[in-house]
Amino acid sequence: MTPAEFNAAMIHFYRGEVQRSNTWRNRLDTTTNWAVITAGATLSFVFSSPSNPHFVIPINSILVAIFLLMEARRYRYYEIWSSRVRILETGYFANILAPENKPPDEAWAEHLAADLTTPHFTITEWEAVGRRLRRNYLWIFALLALSWNLKVYLSPLPARDFNAFIDRATVGVVPGWIVFVVGIVFNAAVAVFAIGTVRLREATGEVLPKHEFSLHPLKRMTNWTAQTTRRTTVRARRARQRVRSAAGSTTTSEFKKIDISETPDKRPEVKVK
Repeated sequence: MTPAEFNAAMIHFYRGEVQRSNTWRNRLDTTTNWAVITAGATLSFVFSSPSNPHFVIPINSILVAIFLLMEARRYRYYEIWSSRVRILETGYFANILAPENKPPDEAWAEHLAADLTTPHFTITEWEAVGRRLRRNYLWIFALLALSWNLKVYLSPLPARDFNAFIDRATVGVVPGWIVFVVGIVFNAAVAVFAIGTVRLREATGEVLPKHEFSLHPLKRMTNWTAQTTRRTTVRARRARQRVRSAAGSTTTSEFKKIDISETPDKRPEVKVK
């Protein structure tokens, strides 16, 4: 494969990975929209009339938790394509735009080749759930919890004391204190999980720090660009030397022998004997 073919292949590969990343990104936004719409519809129904039951809010909290798990799964797939895009940007395109004295990435190609050969999730399910929870769903759960307490307190009239509040929290045969304790445990578990997964940082992401590669280089990008420059220089010097040889043959009727040699660390040298 020539350097030009390699560059064309990388450009098309980058476009394809960006399209995949955008597709799964839209799916993430769709799941979040489901959670926001259902939460808004639930709160509108509950507060539209004093006689509407308050237990619809805990049911909606369970539904939002299901949406969170769905979105975490989609986020893991999104990170596969997003991490590849990030590798191409930091390992390939960044080195093209960087000054020559900047040390290039040496492992991006092998890392990417290994990921294409054996695809795998780049982050764990715990990190995916924690990320989406902190970004979006934590605020939805907090809003639902506050809305439930407000509904129980106000409907139909403000509660006189805490015992009256607990009595209103009763759902069928389930005592109010059990409903209240379950709500506290659920929301506390959500908050603890969001805080506990902060240190999980296996995801590369679009705006996260540069990925640290641990593999050895398969093919450095600088080798490809150097080969392109070297071949172009050799062809140009060959063409100029042919012109000079042709011009000299008109007077001496003798062709000059051209010896083109190139070293791995220096530019090609043209020796005229």
